[in-house]
Amino acid sequence: MNKQKIRLDFWTGVTVLSIAIFSLFLIYPLFSLFVSAFQNAETGAFSLEHFVHFFQRKYYYQSMINSFSVTLCVTALAYFMTLYRVRGKSALEICIIISLLSPPFIGAYSWILIGGRSGMLTQWLYNTFGYEFPSIYGFAGILLVLTLKLYPFIYLYAAGAMKNIDSALIEAAESLGCSGVRKVFTVIVPLITPTILAGALMVFMNAMADFGTPMLIGEGFNVMPVMIYSEFINEVGDQANFAAAMAAIMVIITSTIFLLQKFVVNRKSFTMSSLRPMQSEPMTGAGNIVMHAIIYLLVALSMIPQLVVVYTSFLNTRGAVFVEGYSLDSYRTIFETLGTAITNTYLYSTSAILLIVFLGATVAYLTTRRRSALTEFIDVLTMFPYIIPGSVLGITLLLAFNDDPILLSGTAFIIIISLVIRRLPYTLRSSSAILYQISPSIEEASISLGASPLKTFFKVTAVMMLPGVMSGAILSWITAINELSSSVILFTGATKTMSVAIYTEVIRASYGTAAALSTILTITTIAAMVIFFRVSGSKDVTL
Repeated sequence: MNKQKIRLDFWTGVTVLSIAIFSLFLIYPLFSLFVSAFQNAETGAFSLEHFVHFFQRKYYYQSMINSFSVTLCVTALAYFMTLYRVRGKSALEICIIISLLSPPFIGAYSWILIGGRSGMLTQWLYNTFGYEFPSIYGFAGILLVLTLKLYPFIYLYAAGAMKNIDSALIEAAESLGCSGVRKVFTVIVPLITPTILAGALMVFMNAMADFGTPMLIGEGFNVMPVMIYSEFINEVGDQANFAAAMAAIMVIITSTIFLLQKFVVNRKSFTMSSLRPMQSEPMTGAGNIVMHAIIYLLVALSMIPQLVVVYTSFLNTRGAVFVEGYSLDSYRTIFETLGTAITNTYLYSTSAILLIVFLGATVAYLTTRRRSALTEFIDVLTMFPYIIPGSVLGITLLLAFNDDPILLSGTAFIIIISLVIRRLPYTLRSSSAILYQISPSIEEASISLGASPLKTFFKVTAVMMLPGVMSGAILSWITAINELSSSVILFTGATKTMSVAIYTEVIRASYGTAAALSTILTITTIAAMVIFFRVSGSKDVTL
């Protein structure tokens, strides 16, 4: 009887499977990373030499300071850009979400085309007015690209939070004589501070972990992900161990920031019942004109990367130079020479999504309906990929699975696993959110009518969860096809993806083919977003 119960207990199997997957592909690789970081390359003995080496040489620890500089500036700018937001048209919000979901290295590449040394704007200003366009390389360029890329996080989080503010609170403040700017800072800002901090955390983590942007546009302004990548691919002496030490430092930094954010949010969070959600009021006069000018300019700048790559993909090119005339030569070239990368992108992402949908739906059910110490542990594990930079995850997987008994390096499977681990939280959170809206009494009614708990899950609960699961899965898929940070470390010639191909084409100064590949990614992102709106039944993009 006990044997039959164990065999039929599906949820026990899911619990064990989830712990096994995360233990094998997250905990074990991280353990391998820290072992390598504290290990002498020649003797294998415990050593702190790599950490001492990092903090002794300014060349290395300056990269950490630079990462913080970029990250803090991007976070601050994103916050101030969003503080006085105005609701635009739905088209503006769609543009914002498209700019958010497209890879930031495309933004870096497009700004090189616009304002680089041979950029279109640079050449036009110099030839027409004799004016030399300021350099977009280094800190300023990284800040520009990441700000335009990441401010939507703050906007979307803040917009979602403001919908939950009851207008009665605003009316009460006004009746007590609090209005204008004072009302914003004493009522609205404190109420949405936890949400703003959550958005700021997303900005911070993304800016800290970004590899493609500083690699393409940094030009000597070293940041941690680029330094880790450079040291890891340099197969000389103990460089892999030193790269592991730097990666361990990044994990410690991001984990600390994450825990601090959670601590602050737990102390300052509020529960609100928005019976009458706050309504936005139209501005009048000069303020209205200025506000709309700013919002339209910001969204236009956010969309420039996508528009530039689409336009340049149809130009005739000769290496790094665009010549007169239009053609489809760049598209012919990529389908002839890089067709495998395009196929790999959709194959790997779709394979990852199948695993993500199953794990997202079942783990969400475990952590919301069958709570226990084990499911709480699983819930913590599934959130951990949020704070692990992609380049660090790529290194941990290579260190863990680069030898027998489990040799995965160089295979498609290791890239799929990295996509599953990094992108599962999107589907998991949307699945959990919709489960909280489904009353347990519906499942109890099904069981009381003779259906087994397992049959009830698949026939009733899973069907009701489907919109939330699919919405998260689509977002997971969009971010998976744009993944670069981990893929650039894990790929081989046979497993190259579109993001990696775009990066390598830009490095080779083959701008036409890079633009064509980027256009395909952009169109795919837009198409997936249309499907997302259809599946979710929402016309809103707030978080």
